[in-house]
Amino acid sequence: MTVQDTGQTPMTPSPDTGSPAETAQSVVLTDVAAGKVKHLLDQEGRDDLALRVAVQPGGCSGLRYQLFFDERTLDGDDFHDFGGVKVVVDRMSGPYLSGAVIDFVDTIEKQGFTIDNPNATGSCACGDSFH
Repeated sequence: MTVQDTGQTPMTPSPDTGSPAETAQSVVLTDVAAGKVKHLLDQEGRDDLALRVAVQPGGCSGLRYQLFFDERTLDGDDFHDFGGVKVVVDRMSGPYLSGAVIDFVDTIEKQGFTIDNPNATGSCACGDSFH
């Protein structure tokens, strides 16, 4: 999955848009991103997977986002449900992702998942990592 840090301030979806209003302590998956994840899960033919969102060391700015399907449950995982899409964040990544909004864009210029993270103080020129 392609991920880009847009560096924009996220907006929390309100309950009347069909997306649960999440606290500042959690990650938010937009309706568009949830639809894309659901489509990818349907292609996999599995309903036991969750979208794991993690922060790992790496990239030229120090930290890199990781989005992948996972069937594991780790001690301290934080679970969320967005329209039937299970999203999980591990205990170590939680503070880095607090208030982050994950979206999916599909335009002529770019396609992939984007993350608007209020905790990212900067990112590299390619947008692949942050600090």
